[in-house]
Amino acid sequence: MTATEASRNFSDLLNAIERGGTVIITRGTTLVAEIGPSHRRIGADLRAALEGIQPPDNRFVQDVKNALALLITEKTDSWADA
Repeated sequence: MTATEASRNFSDLLNAIERGGTVIITRGTTLVAEIGPSHRRIGADLRAALEGIQPPDNRFVQDVKNALALLITEKTDSWADA
């Protein structure tokens, strides 16, 4: 379904998803979204998933901080070297 069709037929789109379908939205030939039914999650699901897993140690916490530091960069002018 194109983005235009999705906006013009939004109610139909939601009805299809409510029935369990997944709708793929395109803009031109580019896939921009895949919309499907929502899955309700509750705290009990999270507790069950984490059951038996040891809490992170200090090294893990530091590893995450180091990884985040690698992702944080100053915004530069992408045309500067052009």
